[in-house]
Amino acid sequence: MASEYSTRVVGAANTLEHRVFIEKDGKVISPFHDLPLYADESQTILNMIVEVPRWTNAKMEISKEEAFNPILQDTKKGKLRYVRNCFPHHGYIWNYGAFPQTWEDPNSKHPETGCNGDNDPLDVCEIGEAIGYVGQIKQVKVLGIMAMIDDGETDWKVLVIDVNDPLASKVNDIEDVERHLPGLVRATNEWFRIYKIPDGKPENVFAFSGEAKPKKYAVEILHECHEAWKKLIAGESPAGDIALKNTTLTGAKNFVAAAEAAAQVPAANVQPAAPIDPSISKSFFISSATA
Repeated sequence: MASEYSTRVVGAANTLEHRVFIEKDGKVISPFHDLPLYADESQTILNMIVEVPRWTNAKMEISKEEAFNPILQDTKKGKLRYVRNCFPHHGYIWNYGAFPQTWEDPNSKHPETGCNGDNDPLDVCEIGEAIGYVGQIKQVKVLGIMAMIDDGETDWKVLVIDVNDPLASKVNDIEDVERHLPGLVRATNEWFRIYKIPDGKPENVFAFSGEAKPKKYAVEILHECHEAWKKLIAGESPAGDIALKNTTLTGAKNFVAAAEAAAQVPAANVQPAAPIDPSISKSFFISSATA
């Protein structure tokens, strides 16, 4: 299935103009709305969109607000955002991305976390050995989930593995991750807990005392967020600033024919990446990291 999908890159990486659109068979689609959640539902194999490849620092994300939801670099006060290196970590420690056709409803309070959703697609940490690329569509299976509380909102982090990874057949639930990749679950908790500290923010906190919940729990959250997305795309939940244009959901609101979509999206224009400020490579030593 992955071969059906390609990227349309516009502008230079590390610039405000940079966009990565997703195409299927050469036609623009929305990775938020058009890409199916399941690559093979009978085998519980899912699609994920890679936003940030492992070991990189640029905070890339699906744009909820722009038409057809390209991947772009997040900004703050007009400046590009990068995560800092909190020793011993460098950049993101997994292929980080999102599940399509999921939405953490900001108007719905989760009974166990006590917080509403964060208004984003469900976040995914893919732990396989291959380094992905921005806009890659990976086929993955779910292993577990953590519940980070970010500014009073529930921000779920789903742990998955690429089904083509050499370890995929051996890793089927959260306890298998510790068995075959010892330390990774702890490192994941630590990474999310401390990564904002170099920017002057406090540690993040977690529900469930930071415990990673098993696959069964993760799948329940996944289904809840998929159902929330269905209500969003059907107009049953307020969309706010979320762009709902899509090219495959013919019965949904905001459906756009492929030809019309093509006219609304800029042509591919790949340019060499702009240089990154050398300070982004600096490592920060966080005293609480070993607490």
